[in-house]
Amino acid sequence: MDSPFKSDVLKGKVALLTGGGSGIGFELSAQFGKHGASVAIMGRRKQILDDAVSVLRSQGIQAIGLVGDVRKQEDAARVIESTIKHFGRLDILVNAAAGNFLVSPENLSPNGFKTVLDIDSVGTFTMCHEALKYLKEGGPGKGPSGGGLILNISATLHYTASWYQIHVSAAKAAVDSITRSLALEWGTDYDIRVNGIAPGPIGDTTGIRKLAPEEMKGDPRESMPLFKLGDKWDVAMAALYLASDAGKYVNGTTLIVDGGLWLSHPRFIPKEMVKDLSRVVEKKSRKAPTGVPTSKL
Repeated sequence: MDSPFKSDVLKGKVALLTGGGSGIGFELSAQFGKHGASVAIMGRRKQILDDAVSVLRSQGIQAIGLVGDVRKQEDAARVIESTIKHFGRLDILVNAAAGNFLVSPENLSPNGFKTVLDIDSVGTFTMCHEALKYLKEGGPGKGPSGGGLILNISATLHYTASWYQIHVSAAKAAVDSITRSLALEWGTDYDIRVNGIAPGPIGDTTGIRKLAPEEMKGDPRESMPLFKLGDKWDVAMAALYLASDAGKYVNGTTLIVDGGLWLSHPRFIPKEMVKDLSRVVEKKSRKAPTGVPTSKL
């Protein structure tokens, strides 16, 4: 699928992406690279990083892989410093590392709950904290996009409530709060924009295979306004918008990329039945004596 953005929209930028070796994170890495950025990808599994870097370089993208765990402050500092040493700067930090699995609250151990919060929310803050001194270099006037960008990958689970996702809902609620707080404080003090993206169900990802296995899938028309799963490309295009000068005045927002799914609920009355009921109500309203409230019909 062709990109709507110019191929050099991120020319000269350096992006570090946690969780950038697979899934949505890898698509972001690839699209950032295809649009001119140099990319460093961080993850815990060296083989996955090596394979990802090989693919990126085969596409002419300047890329390196750095092994590290976002839960460890020393790893965060080392990876960020290695990125600076290799590329000379850091313009964009994408926090895409995440943990998830289906589990009912009564079967979730406190340690399991803590693990997901440590990866998603504590890991996000840790990476932001360690990257600050590099992202703020240049500060106001550094360019149309300001002093740097942080992009946090969130979810929509906590906007209402989601079955078997109490741990991730709590973690992503914290991520959204981090996004808003840093946008306020670091936007004011350092001209750093901080935004998020909340993807819905994205096809061909580990997440969708774990959270919506084939045997659980029904007719998408029953629950999805656009009748389909999203693509990793959709999330990457949203990220490119926020990372480019097109999004230079967007700060502190989490952009939902889910086709409107978070707004939807299963129909409790078929559409044809609604039409019939509406006609009945209208007829009764016309026949009601003057002054008699229709609520009593």
